[in-house]
Amino acid sequence: MNAATCTSGKGSGPADARRPQSLPSVPARETVSMADTLVLSPDALPDRDLGQAELRELVASVAANTQLWREHVGFDDDGRHYVCLHRDAHVDIWVLCWTARNDTGWHDHDISSGAVAVVQGRLAEHTLAVGAPSITTEIDAGRVISFGPDHIHRLTGVDGGSVSIHAYSPPLWRLGRYAVAASGVLTRTSVSYADELRPAENGVPG
Repeated sequence: MNAATCTSGKGSGPADARRPQSLPSVPARETVSMADTLVLSPDALPDRDLGQAELRELVASVAANTQLWREHVGFDDDGRHYVCLHRDAHVDIWVLCWTARNDTGWHDHDISSGAVAVVQGRLAEHTLAVGAPSITTEIDAGRVISFGPDHIHRLTGVDGGSVSIHAYSPPLWRLGRYAVAASGVLTRTSVSYADELRPAENGVPG
């Protein structure tokens, strides 16, 4: 795996079956077990963008091979510790480390689909809802979620010392960060994938 072009710090591939618009997905309520996930090796990736099912297989495979990420684990209450493990034209793979104080804030992944495997501890996924409180679901170690580019969420650490593996396809370049303006209008700011996601000062309520 090649991390030479990745930044570390404190799509349009095969489409998965779509749910009807009246039944929106809450990814953290549809987790799968890493033990039940087929393996897609990071050393034998197809020369194309990956769909959500393939991204789930990929993060489960990387999570199971601790030699790929264990040396990069570290924790910081003031900023999430993360390292890019691999990046090519079609996918990027990251290890993210969490304390109970770490919070991404509300964001999307622009044109990229993604998958997350929790390998240690617990995370909480918060799904943005309009006119209702956000939906919060805990993700235990050994579970995998995936989502499309239309998904808006926020991830927070539940247990100190939590670790997760993330993969995105096409690889991240820009993300959208959400906040509420003084007028009450929801705003989206485009940010670089290399910047750490943090809650906006005027973050979305709920």
